[in-house]
Amino acid sequence: MTSAFLSALGGRIAERWLTLLALPGLLFLAALTTATVLGHEHWSDIERLRAWLDTLAASPASRSAGTVALVALGVLAGAAVTGAAAQSLGAGVELLWYAEPHGPLLRYLADRRLRRWRAADAVLRTALVAAGRARIEGADDADRLVAVAERHHADRGRIAAAVPRHPFGMGDRLAAPGQRLWRAHRLELGAAWPHLWLLAGDGTRAELQAARLRLSASARLCAWGGGYLVLGLWWWPAALVGGVAVASGVRRGRAAAEAFAELTEALADLHVRDLAAALGVQCEGGVDRVVGERITRVLRKETEVA
Repeated sequence: MTSAFLSALGGRIAERWLTLLALPGLLFLAALTTATVLGHEHWSDIERLRAWLDTLAASPASRSAGTVALVALGVLAGAAVTGAAAQSLGAGVELLWYAEPHGPLLRYLADRRLRRWRAADAVLRTALVAAGRARIEGADDADRLVAVAERHHADRGRIAAAVPRHPFGMGDRLAAPGQRLWRAHRLELGAAWPHLWLLAGDGTRAELQAARLRLSASARLCAWGGGYLVLGLWWWPAALVGGVAVASGVRRGRAAAEAFAELTEALADLHVRDLAAALGVQCEGGVDRVVGERITRVLRKETEVA
């Protein structure tokens, strides 16, 4: 039984290593080799690449099994190192997505998003007033003005659903559940989250973990895209691959952040009464601001429940 468990565990580790590190790393090393051999001047010269490979295969060293094994091990090690570097860079991309506006550059980006949001909000308010007046007066273009207001509402929503505070939209989206729970119930999500997690069922945890993994995978895709963009300095087709990867990673990251934030808030809404009961906080009439504040104070160890 133990042998079967260790075999299954080893298989999962090997599969994860192959998926996350080795295969993407091998593809990047192949692109790096192609860029080195061809460059910008001969970017599509397949015959040149084939001739280089034939020369490499015809060398005396290629007939030695030991040399071939060492080269293969070196390539796999290089792919693993490249993959590990991309994984670390992906973690950095995640931190950047969620960053607070500290430092001049991040403050500038946050202020820029805020200015754009306020401008879009002003346009939306003007459109809503015009549409409301047209509806009251029974104007012929009332429906058109309503459609215009809806379009401006969508334009503002693409910047942020509420007043933006972070340099990037994903930071605002992930911070939104905590802000809404605080406004509605005076419940501090950061303090309550470990306890809510323990109260959640296995299925709920699996959904949250899957959304979290998709978010990390999106950041890792952006990191790989950045590597290909750098490689495009020597072989321009790699820049196309990098641009597509970065754009796809950002798009997937937004969707993953949206899903993760919605699941986080849903878990809190569904289990906040269970949390109150587990902590001994009375909430017979539902969770209001008084109950939420008592839960927060108990979690902070500021007071004891009477």
